[in-house]
Amino acid sequence: MRVLIFHGYLLDGTGSNVYNARLAAALVAAGHEVHLLAQERHGSALPFVDAIGTWRRGALAVEVRRRPVRCTLYRPPIGRLLPVYVYDRYEGFVAKRFGDCTDDELERYVAANVAATAEVCARSHAEAALANHLVMGPVILARALPPTVPYAVKIHGSALEYTVKAAPERFLPYAREGLAPARAILLGSSHTARSLAGALGDPELERRMRLLAPGVDTELFAPLPDEPGARARAHRALLEALERQCAQARGVQGEGDAFAQAPARALAAVRALDPERDLPIAFVGKLIAAKGAELALRAFAIVQQQLPAARLFVVGFGELEADLQRLVEAGRAGEGPLAGAAERIHFTGRLQHAQLAPLLALCSAVVVPSVFPEAFGMIVAEAAAAGALPVSADHSGLAEVSGLLGAAVDETLHEKLGALLRFPIEQAPEAIAQRLLAWLELPESLRAQARAALIAAVRERFSWAGVAAAVLAATQGRIETMSAPELAPRALEESPRMR
Repeated sequence: MRVLIFHGYLLDGTGSNVYNARLAAALVAAGHEVHLLAQERHGSALPFVDAIGTWRRGALAVEVRRRPVRCTLYRPPIGRLLPVYVYDRYEGFVAKRFGDCTDDELERYVAANVAATAEVCARSHAEAALANHLVMGPVILARALPPTVPYAVKIHGSALEYTVKAAPERFLPYAREGLAPARAILLGSSHTARSLAGALGDPELERRMRLLAPGVDTELFAPLPDEPGARARAHRALLEALERQCAQARGVQGEGDAFAQAPARALAAVRALDPERDLPIAFVGKLIAAKGAELALRAFAIVQQQLPAARLFVVGFGELEADLQRLVEAGRAGEGPLAGAAERIHFTGRLQHAQLAPLLALCSAVVVPSVFPEAFGMIVAEAAAAGALPVSADHSGLAEVSGLLGAAVDETLHEKLGALLRFPIEQAPEAIAQRLLAWLELPESLRAQARAALIAAVRERFSWAGVAAAVLAATQGRIETMSAPELAPRALEESPRMR
């Protein structure tokens, strides 16, 4: 089948970017032809991309890298303005929050993407399509595709929570226009479905909502072999990979820029790890208020007082990094809540999945303390796949993922492990620390048993091949066998800390 995917952003780093890269690769592996529209400038480095389409002086030119061409990546000519949901920096663009864009800027952005998408659709003879995000992907497909090309929509959460619900008078019309022709609306959790249903207030759209969790690359996110010396070898391999990246970047790429990759910082952080003696813990996420990174730091300080071998890696980038760094520096000076633990806190900056996966495999646990609703919580599943216990906030899509994993654990472990996987956000950071300590102090035989159960659960439930097949069925409206979300209102959907 010839499949058109509109994403509009990058194809690495976080959430929806990784989702679309992995989905495209899975569709190619299944024998389909993919036409992917994104703003990725380094598509030639992606192994599943066979051709790259760009517009030169208004004309589309496609450069073929290898044959057969199974996936073509197109970069629509949108100019320098890139509207975003959460502020970030993008190479070659001026990023601006949707809510801060003028009406003219939004219409120019949509029109440029509509023109590019219509041209790609006609050129590729697409048979089905997928739009990403509540805005603006669906409205772009609604305006660009002929009625003969069916499409589904994948809701990732950020557009809904940070853009549409923040300014419904501006963005709900775009959302409704884009969803109206869609054959299916795919969501990662019932929490996000309830949030979307509340925003839309349209029973007809609710009938087309279906649950479809993202996939996990279980070949990449995998545990270390259970054999002597495995941790030391994995640590050395990660160091060598970061050293090569530093050499390629001449040691300066991204230094001093919290939004860029900083391989020298990552290398220094990983060098500090003693793979045989340390108990490494990780926080992975954007360094913004919604992700709760400060809670992870404060919880770690409690843990480290009782387990001096604990070490924390803060993996991410964002506008709050400077504030978090100042908190750590105060701790190194013997002041504030991190005093005594700050020397064992390390910021890696942004890591690609190729570096993140081996770091998670070296970790004992991963903390996911988001204080804002999450559509799914990909890092929870990725951590479990790598053999690290995910300790996440007990709300929104995070709780649903933790619930799936906990339910798959052997009955002898369920009561204890189920309690460790989730914590009430209003009781953080103490509740995080309690669970980390309980996990790290378990006998190694019991932890090994629990890790094996979590790894097996991820492999069974989050296959990318299964996701790709379900997406294709959804584009055709074949959703009868897919699970519908639970839309009934729930009491205390959000904790006081999340409001």
